[in-house]
Amino acid sequence: MNPYPPASFPNPTAPPAGASFGRAIIILLLGALMGVFVFRAISQHAPTRLAGPATQPRAIQPRADLSDLEKSQTDLFARTSPSVVFITTSAEQMDPWSMSVQEVPRGSGSGFIWDDLGHIVTNFHVVQGTSSATVTLSGHESYEATVVGVSPNHDLAVLRINAPRDQLPAIAVGASRDLKVGQAVYAIGNPFGLEQTMTSGIVSALGRRIRSAANTPIDNVIQTDASINPGNSGGPLLDSAGRLIGVNTAIYSPSGASAGIGFAVPVDTVNRIVPQLISSGKVARPETGILIDEQYNKRILGPRHVSGVLVLRIEPKSPAAAAGIKETRLYRGGRLTLGDIIQQIDEQPINDTDDYFLALDKHKAGDTIHLKLLRDNATIEADLTLSAAQ
Repeated sequence: MNPYPPASFPNPTAPPAGASFGRAIIILLLGALMGVFVFRAISQHAPTRLAGPATQPRAIQPRADLSDLEKSQTDLFARTSPSVVFITTSAEQMDPWSMSVQEVPRGSGSGFIWDDLGHIVTNFHVVQGTSSATVTLSGHESYEATVVGVSPNHDLAVLRINAPRDQLPAIAVGASRDLKVGQAVYAIGNPFGLEQTMTSGIVSALGRRIRSAANTPIDNVIQTDASINPGNSGGPLLDSAGRLIGVNTAIYSPSGASAGIGFAVPVDTVNRIVPQLISSGKVARPETGILIDEQYNKRILGPRHVSGVLVLRIEPKSPAAAAGIKETRLYRGGRLTLGDIIQQIDEQPINDTDDYFLALDKHKAGDTIHLKLLRDNATIEADLTLSAAQ
């Protein structure tokens, strides 16, 4: 027996002891190296994320000079907005349970400073039915206002506040008789209670006629596409020089907001009515002594296709009686004898009752007007001196 047993050698085809663990380490290292190479390759083509300045706010470009139009508009607002005021109103309301009376907010509107005595011009419908009003100036000082006078026929009202004169810059007054369709206009007011708002547009049309709060016609009204909304009522419509050319009073809109059709009482009317309201609290409308009726006028003259205003009745001892104007008479048996039909006052044709009242509105007591009348199918003329309405 061989005393030396054969050596036990490892099988050449089998891995030595510990070889599997070492191979796994090598594979992991190789994988890690490959990952590093792949990451570097991708990073070379990926966008670079910058740190620092790119995460900061962008640099502000210096502002270019305003255009000439922008300069004129900003200057106009700076000059005129201190003359525009915000008006809030209240009305007395009775509690049906306690029977106590209290004031509740009614609405708001706009107005403007007429003079340094504290007179504020606005629309009649802004203060209609109110028990108190508060005027807030552009500097946010508020003052209780008293109503000096109103003219429902022109939708105008004058308030007064007791404020220092240096807080009362009066608005510059222009003219409306020489306005042109297409010229620039600006409206400043408080639409929906948003104070000191300016909108711009053009004169869209001239010579419009609207109905006042008293259902009487207002003639020569300015139409504009400058945005006018609830709360703009009573505010000024200005020309490009910042002069008052109208008082914003109404809009045409199915929705109740601006639809690009707004109306302003012309300043020539305002400049004639406001001094009367300040001096006497009312407008001294001239009187003819002629009684007319719109519905009766249409019913009698319409079927006859005759334009004009039928004189129904003459007040005794009136200007019309002194001028020999003939009234309509109804005799027994229903026989009707028509009175004179007024077809012209001065140079203005009279087609209906609106024309008649507007023609008289241009005059004052003491003026003499020239009438052209249709009497028994013949044209006659007469002069009539207007008296003050009682």
